[in-house]
Amino acid sequence: MTKNILLIGGSHGIGFEIAKKLHEENTVYVASRTNEKLGNLDVNYINFDAITDTLDENDMPDEIHGFVYCPGSINLKPFKMLSINHFKEDMEINFFGLVTALKSVISRMAEGSSMVFFSTVAVNTGMPFHSSIAAAKGAVEGFAKSLAAEYAPKIRVNCVAPSLVDTPLAGRLLNNDKKREQMAERHPLKRFGKPEDIANVTVYLLGDESSWITGQIIGVDGGISTLNVN
Repeated sequence: MTKNILLIGGSHGIGFEIAKKLHEENTVYVASRTNEKLGNLDVNYINFDAITDTLDENDMPDEIHGFVYCPGSINLKPFKMLSINHFKEDMEINFFGLVTALKSVISRMAEGSSMVFFSTVAVNTGMPFHSSIAAAKGAVEGFAKSLAAEYAPKIRVNCVAPSLVDTPLAGRLLNNDKKREQMAERHPLKRFGKPEDIANVTVYLLGDESSWITGQIIGVDGGISTLNVN
C-alpha cells in the first residue's frame, strides 16, 4: 500500500535524506520554508514556517500514515550567556512548533500510523553548554511518550536522539578539519553522524517492520551516550 507521509521540514539535512528515501514508494508531503533541493524528488511541497504558520487542511491528504517533525536548533552557550529569550526560541522551534503542527494533523492520522520526533543525546547525557537545547528536547521526549500512551494502539510515536550530525544546522561545529577530527574522536565509533544514519532509523520507524515499537527514545549517536572507551 502506498502511504501518505508528511514531513515538517524536509528541504535539507536529515529531513531531505528522509524524503529521498521515501518518495519513490510513498506519497510524500514536505512542509518547509524552502524547496531549493526538492526539485529532483517526486514530492508535494507546502510552503510552511513551523514557527509562524498553521498547516492548511486543503494542502494535506485526508489520511496520513507517517508524520515526522524535523525543525530544530543547536544553541550551544554557557548558561550565563543564555537569555530567557534564547530558551523561549529553542522551545518555540523544537517543541511548540511540533505541538502546533500536530494539532492540525492528529485527526487525520490513520489506524496503524507512525510519528517520529527528534531529540538529542544531551537530554539523558549531561553535556556542558546544552542547557537550552536539552531542556527543549527534553520536552519533546516527554511529549512523545505521553502521546504514545494516549494514542496506542492506533498511532505509534517514537523519538530519535542523535549526537552530532553533519548537517547545515551543525555547520559551525564542523567548519574546519581540526573540529571535524575532534568531534569524530569523541564518539566510540570514531566518526560523527551523517544525515542518512538518522534517516535510515526514521524510515524504519515509519514502516511496518517496526510495528511493535512505540514510546521509545532511540539513541543514534555513535555510542557516545552509553560507552566510555576513551
